[in-house]
Amino acid sequence: MTHPHTGTSKEDLRMTRLHTYPTVVTWTGNKGTGTSGYRDYSRDHELSADGPPAILSSSDPAFRGDPSRWNPEQLLVGSLSQCHMLSYLHLCAVAGVVVTEYVDRAVGTMAETADGGHFTEVVLRPEVTVAAPEMTETAIRLHADAHKACFIASSVNFPVRHEPAVRTA
Repeated sequence: MTHPHTGTSKEDLRMTRLHTYPTVVTWTGNKGTGTSGYRDYSRDHELSADGPPAILSSSDPAFRGDPSRWNPEQLLVGSLSQCHMLSYLHLCAVAGVVVTEYVDRAVGTMAETADGGHFTEVVLRPEVTVAAPEMTETAIRLHADAHKACFIASSVNFPVRHEPAVRTA
């Protein structure tokens, strides 16, 4: 039977595995007067989770942030790039495509609007090296499958495009 609101069957609900990702964001930018004025506080903060070291973060320098720290926009683009790479490497391993190098110089575009802003797209530009020429065609094709498999890409409301390049070692 299908759930009337979600369209999900009871069997699908039983098979669903939920994962949680607790994080802590701690603002470290109080200069002594809190947020008494727009220019009176720092946007510095730490992003942490159990296990890995904290990520020193701030806002984009365009919004009074510290350019030496990660900003949320960079972290979003990086998450999409990481997710695609991890999905892609898995699919290559399963398909017998031996990847020896992978570098992605991803770029995200955000439009600042009167009511805030939003990402308009992220372009991933993975440069992949494979072990043998006969792997090239499959290596290129697997980028589309990796996009479908990426949890992060399937969760955002803007296009994530791919401009892959594959070469032989």
